[in-house]
Amino acid sequence: MTQVRLCGLSKRFPPDRVALHEVWLTVEPGEFLTIVGASGSGKSTLLRLIAGLEFPSSGEIYFNTERVTELPPQQRDVGMVFQNYALYPHLTVFENLAFPLRIRRWRRHAIAERVRQIAALLGLEAVLDRYPRELSGGQRQRVALGRALVRSPRVFLFDEPLSNVDAPLRAQMRADLLSLQRQLGITALYVTHDQLEALSLGTRVAVLSEGRLLQVAPPEELYYFPNSLTVARFIGSPPMNLLSGVVQQGQLLLRGGEAAVPLPLPLPEGSQWTLGIRAELLTLGNTPESVPIGNAIVKSVEYAGHETLVALEHPAAEGSLFVRLSPPLRPPSYGETVALALRPGPLCLFDPGSGQRRYPIDAR
Repeated sequence: MTQVRLCGLSKRFPPDRVALHEVWLTVEPGEFLTIVGASGSGKSTLLRLIAGLEFPSSGEIYFNTERVTELPPQQRDVGMVFQNYALYPHLTVFENLAFPLRIRRWRRHAIAERVRQIAALLGLEAVLDRYPRELSGGQRQRVALGRALVRSPRVFLFDEPLSNVDAPLRAQMRADLLSLQRQLGITALYVTHDQLEALSLGTRVAVLSEGRLLQVAPPEELYYFPNSLTVARFIGSPPMNLLSGVVQQGQLLLRGGEAAVPLPLPLPEGSQWTLGIRAELLTLGNTPESVPIGNAIVKSVEYAGHETLVALEHPAAEGSLFVRLSPPLRPPSYGETVALALRPGPLCLFDPGSGQRRYPIDAR
């Protein structure tokens, strides 16, 4: 298994566009690291640098102890799966899978044996004689995966491989992909703009924004304890609720003066903070274990089957405040005024000046 190390990696494109700013990142052997960010954040550029399709303006790339910064793609032994599959339309599935082995001058019987192994692994035995145009989107994606797998690469690189797959199939493909990677133990980097994919697939998740690496953490830590307001606003659907307040007598008095949240740690009197709360930690109405945080007005109600997402207007909130309700709780009506309360659970305090998280609070 291969460790991937990026040491101060930067990439500039003429005339003066900086795509990546000094990225320091270590991907452990056998790890599945997901990289998430908005369009133009530098995700695909990072992947192309690791593959050798682009060369860095500064910094180094190592596979284990081997420096590969200037090596061409064919010498890095990397398997890459693209968003558009990149299959040869005039070749059958068998020939597409065999192609990487033929250019490495494998013997014919060895190619046939290896292709059939990979086809069995991916459930493609029945379509080996078909052409890409005769396959479904999920089958074409598995062929693209198989072509990267067939030569047992040191590192897997995935550039939004499921973005063209229909939504009902995407969940199954994610499960298959994760199972396959764990079975083979190959180090993998997976680029996506889909947060659900990033959080569900990654052993750790790396967040990129405007070419800067903002945070690398396990999914649960990233979700509940983002290290900055930028990450808090980006990760999660809906994003983290952010409420402004000022410290008074050991409590955070929320903007509007309706309610205060007890603080489990001493903070300077009169200092201002932004409180971060996930939607599932808010509830409508008060219970003995919850903390009232004032009233809010219902702006919208979105039914999603397993849950209902309620958007609220609250005087202390940055934008809308979101609450997740699970059945059998009855959702409120549009325009209704409701009492809002905070359940015990993980919270964050952000410095509104720097935007950095200063204190994680696990109030359980």
